[in-house]
Amino acid sequence: MSQETVATGGGRRCWPDGTLMSRLDEHTGAELISLVPGIRYPVGSVLISQGAHDMCVYLLRPAKPGTSACVKVTACLENGQEALLRIGVSGDVVGEQAVLAQRARSATVVACSPLVAHPIPGPQFMEFLGRRPAAWHALTLMITERLDWSDRRRLSFAGHDVKVHLARVILELVDRHGYPEAGGYALGVSLSQAELGRLIGAGQDATAIAVRQLRQAGIVQTRYRGLLVSDLPALRSAAELE
Repeated sequence: MSQETVATGGGRRCWPDGTLMSRLDEHTGAELISLVPGIRYPVGSVLISQGAHDMCVYLLRPAKPGTSACVKVTACLENGQEALLRIGVSGDVVGEQAVLAQRARSATVVACSPLVAHPIPGPQFMEFLGRRPAAWHALTLMITERLDWSDRRRLSFAGHDVKVHLARVILELVDRHGYPEAGGYALGVSLSQAELGRLIGAGQDATAIAVRQLRQAGIVQTRYRGLLVSDLPALRSAAELE
């Protein structure tokens, strides 16, 4: 895997809603970014492996302006199937639960877009939280919201087609990071159709068909590296959540 150390950039950044960085003030966020230099990871890179005992927290950033960092967090079930637990985007941290609980990794994290990640050693991350109570609070809120979402949805991908999988992923993005825009709701992150497909383990052709089905139904509009949700209730119905 090709990796390249990336210098920490300065200046104010706009982070997707619901992420850890979006909850921190500018000074605290800049301090978190500066703890460890970022490393570039190409698509398909495994940042964290289920069962591993390494102790790093990864802070996610986009690889270049105008794009979004995106990872999928999955777990292998007892029946051998892979469950998509959640999606991580720019401004999120992943791997924090293993560090907080001092236990083996409970999930695998794979890059679905080119990204920059800061691998912050567990002790250094805990020291940061210790001197920044507001960051502790922000992290607690973030973890609580993840658990609440999981309890509400408990999505099972078994037995559903690609369109249902895709609709559910789009809903998660809108719920966590989206915002109203003329004509509907933007996802809040910049993702190509291929990257959306990788989130659900679908090939490019199958993903394109599912996107076309949603577009023809008037549920979404396509745009460069993204989608606009035109009909949110219809999207929930397509996701078989209503």
